[in-house]
Amino acid sequence: MTIEETAALLLSKDNILILTHARPDGDTIGCAAALCAALRKKGKTAFALPNNGATETYRGYLAPYEAPADFQPSFVVSVDVAALQLFPKEALPYKDSIGLAIDHHPSYGGFAKESCVQPHRAACGEIIYELCCTMGVLDEEIALPLYVAVSTDTGCFVYSNTTPHTHRVAADLLAVGGFAPAVNKKLFRTKSFARIKLEGLMAETMQFYDGGAIVFAPVKLSMLAEAQANDADAEDLSAFTSQIAGAHVTATLRETEEGNCKISLRTDETLNATKVCALLGGGGHAAASGALYHGSVEEAMQALLAAIRQVQHG
Repeated sequence: MTIEETAALLLSKDNILILTHARPDGDTIGCAAALCAALRKKGKTAFALPNNGATETYRGYLAPYEAPADFQPSFVVSVDVAALQLFPKEALPYKDSIGLAIDHHPSYGGFAKESCVQPHRAACGEIIYELCCTMGVLDEEIALPLYVAVSTDTGCFVYSNTTPHTHRVAADLLAVGGFAPAVNKKLFRTKSFARIKLEGLMAETMQFYDGGAIVFAPVKLSMLAEAQANDADAEDLSAFTSQIAGAHVTATLRETEEGNCKISLRTDETLNATKVCALLGGGGHAAASGALYHGSVEEAMQALLAAIRQVQHG
């Protein structure tokens, strides 16, 4: 659907519930908060489904919009969710009744009745911004979470997915409110001491291949315990590994409580991350993708390297 068609669909509905993805990041949380605020300003009853995986970094943006336990939606929308398996367990009761999916992932699985998908956008927040403008609502309450959405999915506008349109959206959002310095300091220039200790442990255990062009960083539960790091301390660890000079392909492989391994892969133009992660049952973008591997960290590293070699050699 086009932006205009999507806006018209949303304005024709009421009692709307908005879903986010598991292990939520700033894009999915920011989109849910902004869309919910916009719909309320248009006179709609709208809530976001609580996401128990939200860390303290982003929980506050979603909190004002969380649905009460007895809310019965008439229309369900997902934001920044590419596949059904990416929904948290709280959202599973709604997975077969999603009326609209708004997303920017090339790997979007087409699970909703209607879809507004723009893979050329750096962040789903850019799409929500356009929807808000089309609906005629954009104030600081909406602009703040949208800025969080756009800035986090572009690494504060330094990732290769950043476009001139991304900057124009950010400029329009900043014109609405003066929140950028505080947001940027909180999200991009502040680290807990536990995070710094965790990065040190990661540096000690990194695995290098192809002369340092490929770097894997295992993140085991024992490392989190040693650093006394929580989920908020461990957010976006891929940003740390991708800063290594000479590295073209980097990955963090994080052990989960269930004994699986969450893979976050970052690449440059030398390798398509989506194709690699698709071989492991995941997906995402050409330069940033992920997958959940059912096995140990060591097994995940072997499987990931094999998938990289398969894509490299066609």
